[in-house]
Amino acid sequence: MGTIRTDYIIDEPLLEVGTVLGEGPLYDQRNGVLHFVDIPENKVYHLDIATNEVKVEAYPDNITCLALHPSDPSILACAATNGFGYLRDGKLTYLVEPIPEDDRPFTRFNDGACDSRGRFFAGTLCSINPSHPVAGMLYRYSPLDGSCVVVDKGPFTDSNGIGWSTDERTLYFTDSWRNHIHAYDYDIETGHISNRRVLVDAAKPEYGLKGTCDGLCVDTEGGIWSARWEGSKIVRFLPDGTPDFAVSVPKVWRVTACCFGGPNNDQLYVTSAHCAANGCDPTVQDKYPQSGHLFKLDLKGRFQGRDRYGFGFQSLKA
Repeated sequence: MGTIRTDYIIDEPLLEVGTVLGEGPLYDQRNGVLHFVDIPENKVYHLDIATNEVKVEAYPDNITCLALHPSDPSILACAATNGFGYLRDGKLTYLVEPIPEDDRPFTRFNDGACDSRGRFFAGTLCSINPSHPVAGMLYRYSPLDGSCVVVDKGPFTDSNGIGWSTDERTLYFTDSWRNHIHAYDYDIETGHISNRRVLVDAAKPEYGLKGTCDGLCVDTEGGIWSARWEGSKIVRFLPDGTPDFAVSVPKVWRVTACCFGGPNNDQLYVTSAHCAANGCDPTVQDKYPQSGHLFKLDLKGRFQGRDRYGFGFQSLKA
């Protein structure tokens, strides 16, 4: 096949927020608020999409991804630097910190999501320090019994976008630096994963894609929308891994993640990172001046997303 066609172009940001590493967009239908994070700045943003009013909270650790509380919109579950926890009244409380203390200077948690039973899956980053190698791994925290286990030791590079097929029989998981989206067989009754395989090898030269896979979301037809770090795009893949089309964000170099939202779940919200994030050349920002802002693509009449599943919270006392 030839280069993946571009069906949509996003020219202007919804919000000139200027994040260093914007990530983890999550929409709450109950109050019309879009949540997202700026990982190295330890910030969580809350955007009222009706008024464009933004509230920002700062925390002592990196907040790397978010999940909704099933009944209380004022509480968010999260993965943070050392483990799984929740955010309430501007405070971070860890529920579990599974990363060994000796490894904590060299790795942290990154992206994640919850299944329909409230289990929270999130992965960690590999260490780039040769004196203390740490593999990126995939974890599962189960609030029903408080267990936190490694479900796949990898080794993974940069654990990223997680989602499920429409029937929840397949879990998708992104290994960014390898440019892969993996698929697992998924047992919703137990949370067990098996049969890992590469669903998407986005490094194939015939795809003509720059950059690597980052965050993802899944629409009601089972399409997988994968952001392209250093690729200025989002690519929609079919459930069998075939690329469908691309969304171009030409003034952004590092497109980081996306989610559906809005009253009808037909608006695609997109986060991005500044070109200088992770110590890279800040002059690249001159070529991609909208990097770090928040974007929206109106997909009314074409695609819809599904509500993201909430965290179980049975272990959280009010």
